[in-house]
Amino acid sequence: MKTMVRLLALCVALLIVEDAGAQSAATGATAHYPDHPVRMIVGFTAGGPTDVIARIVAQKLSASLGQQFYVDDRPGAGSNIASAEAAKAPPDGYTITVVSTGFMVNMSLYANVPYDAVKDFAPITMVAYSPNVIVVNPSVPANNVKELIELIKVNPGKYSFAGPGIGSTPHLSGELFKQKFELDMVHVPFPGAAQAATSTIGGHTPIAFIALPTVLASIQDGKLRALAVLAIERGAEIPNVPTMREAGYPDQEADTLTGVLAPKGTPKEIIDLLQREIAKAVAQPDVKEHLLKLGFEPVANKPEEFGARIKSEIAKWGKVVHEAHLRIE
Repeated sequence: MKTMVRLLALCVALLIVEDAGAQSAATGATAHYPDHPVRMIVGFTAGGPTDVIARIVAQKLSASLGQQFYVDDRPGAGSNIASAEAAKAPPDGYTITVVSTGFMVNMSLYANVPYDAVKDFAPITMVAYSPNVIVVNPSVPANNVKELIELIKVNPGKYSFAGPGIGSTPHLSGELFKQKFELDMVHVPFPGAAQAATSTIGGHTPIAFIALPTVLASIQDGKLRALAVLAIERGAEIPNVPTMREAGYPDQEADTLTGVLAPKGTPKEIIDLLQREIAKAVAQPDVKEHLLKLGFEPVANKPEEFGARIKSEIAKWGKVVHEAHLRIE
């Protein structure tokens, strides 16, 4: 019996030593992070909001952590190419990716998605978000959301809405609006937000669901009338425009977020370090000002909060995509 007890005690002791060694090795692997440049993959072309925000973050991280963080734009397939590449990268903290809401939407929109937004990634933080807005040409006889709903209902098939591309969050916010209120209106897709805004300013498409930055100046100078902000809070640049909730229509929020992820398996110490440094960067006055000028509200939340948001976005937009019968092969 004594021999058995001794053997059991020896096994326990060995397990404790092995566990301590593993923890020590993990700590050692991250103690000097980063000790060489870090790649930040972006699934869009240079100059777009995701790319610009990634470059702001990269500049601040380079300064605070003493190694170069550089942006690598890999556009194509609605950002799927970049996300697939990031998912397959070594989980060592030296490849991270900056994504937009399309990262979650694509899970249900595309027939073949080369990554799993939940299983393949470790969330770091949601950096910021930009609200979408409902705008109309000034000739449209509707001064608020209620009047717009009533106008479309008594004129089925007459009104169309512009949006930047199939499956974009502005497009899906329009589809959500249609589904919620059982409206007969047609989506007119454009290659980008600028073309959608121009069409609505010209009255060719009387309504647009669109990201605020694209139409902010046109709202302010009266070329477009903003009826509602599709976010929890009003836009800082258009404080007189109510949210959909304030207008009496909850659960219509639809913003465009920008967040940072790492491949699944990246050490928690690295995830936490990057989140802390990004939060510090976003809190700096020059970064806040830059984000607001882009039409984005700063966030920099915790990894678990961003992870929960990813799951909720997948579920929400998956339902809208399914009911609108949208599919990209």
